[in-house]
Amino acid sequence: MMEAIKLPTRHHEVDIIATDKHGEIVLIVEAKAQKLQTKSSAISQLKSYLNTLEANNAFAMLADLDEIEIFKVNQENDFKKILSLKTVNILKYYDAEFPVKKIFALYFITLLEAWLRDLAYHWKSVKPPASEELATIGLLDMIKQGDTYSQNDYYE
Repeated sequence: MMEAIKLPTRHHEVDIIATDKHGEIVLIVEAKAQKLQTKSSAISQLKSYLNTLEANNAFAMLADLDEIEIFKVNQENDFKKILSLKTVNILKYYDAEFPVKKIFALYFITLLEAWLRDLAYHWKSVKPPASEELATIGLLDMIKQGDTYSQNDYYE
């Protein structure tokens, strides 16, 4: 069993971290259980997390109730948006009532993490939602057989 990654302190929580099969950080996720009007603050948070975790050349994901955006991050911590997905099209697969019920923050993180784990291990399906898109950008191969850590781990 690989050693758990030390997440930043509770005051600087990363919503989800995904690692590859070697335990290297390949994705950090900022999840907002609302529709964001402006994303600059959330992107600033992601950049701060990347600096804290020293995750070079990782991907970053910003997810709200409307959209899941994936960014490629370079050595200088510059973000380039490379993929945009409709959140409902992804998460309704893990909760059929997703589009119609109120979603709270911890549950939103749980659904996102379920999707990432399905991509890594195919626990729910042979071809999880957006598999092809994530394969095209190179993220799918990176998270295969990897692990996820979330702020929900604090509540177990």
